[in-house]
Amino acid sequence: MPKPPLPDDVATMFAAPNYATISTVRPDGHPVSVPTWYLFEDGRVLVNMDAGRKRIEYLRNDPRISLSAMDPADWITHVSIQGRVTEFIDDEGLVDIDRIARHYTGNPYRVRDRARISAWIEIDRWHGWGRLSR
Repeated sequence: MPKPPLPDDVATMFAAPNYATISTVRPDGHPVSVPTWYLFEDGRVLVNMDAGRKRIEYLRNDPRISLSAMDPADWITHVSIQGRVTEFIDDEGLVDIDRIARHYTGNPYRVRDRARISAWIEIDRWHGWGRLSR
């Protein structure tokens, strides 16, 4: 798997509002994979979670992640990254989740009464398939 930076066509595809899943590791070693929204900015990935999610505990225990983003028009075209969470930030005012929600829906995030946590992911390696350079 290549290391960053992502080639231009891969970065362009990855920066789009793709279908995506994020995988983390539970303390007992089992993987957990769930759908997620994300933003790709300045070579890093931003994800945002409800502050009550177990995933935050898992990531604080083991910051390694895998995230796969699939082109909604052609799921064979995808980018998968492996990396690690390097920063957790309280999402005061829901600024980050609003940015992410607008990226996917054009609107601010609907749920306004729950605390949220942002996590920045540094990419260690990536893989692309389909209509992408490799």
